[in-house]
Amino acid sequence: MSKREQGFTLIELMIVVAIIAIIASIAIPNLLSARLNANESAAIATLKNISSGQSQCQASSVIDVNGNGAGEYGFFGELSGRVNVRAGTQSITPPVLSQAFGNIDANSCVARSGYLFRMFLPDSAQAGLMETPTTGGDPGNTLGVDPGQAETLWCCYAWPQVQGNSGKRSFFINQAGDVLATTHNAGTNVYGGTTVPLYGAAFRGTANNSMGATVAANATARDGNRWTVVN
Repeated sequence: MSKREQGFTLIELMIVVAIIAIIASIAIPNLLSARLNANESAAIATLKNISSGQSQCQASSVIDVNGNGAGEYGFFGELSGRVNVRAGTQSITPPVLSQAFGNIDANSCVARSGYLFRMFLPDSAQAGLMETPTTGGDPGNTLGVDPGQAETLWCCYAWPQVQGNSGKRSFFINQAGDVLATTHNAGTNVYGGTTVPLYGAAFRGTANNSMGATVAANATARDGNRWTVVN
């Protein structure tokens, strides 16, 4: 009598495949959610580091275009030491932010952990100006940043590189030091990739016309989204 050949039956294989599919359907969404949460937490921590770096920069008066002894806030290119400060002949040494923030792209953004970050400094009318694309900063002092306004105003936004994939929420911080977040649920502007917030998006009012306006903490902002303070 011949030995029965050993192996899995078709039904057994189908059961194994079904079990693997069930496990995957549970595990994969959890892994994606964990990655989103990690990226968002990293973005919040990065904005707080940026705020600390701006405070150091302003307090040191290393940027003082008008020569009045009151320090000014800087762009990423300046804070990272990549380029000379505005109207200056030297860079910030040691830099107040990681040199990774000197990697400015063609849209004046810095990419970190699935998020894009963009810094704004004010002109004489308190409108937000972006730093020089690719090279960063404004070493030639040609963008129109107003020295007096830059002594008190700056703001920075962070939004997902791929909305829903690398993150869901978008974030904001300015000289006040509070991180604001929006889930976009209350408005029509969903930020991700090249769909970006304008400089006045998180402020109160109806127009993007002043960085000196009150931020929309726990309220609906100019962009139609509700921005809430992150604890």
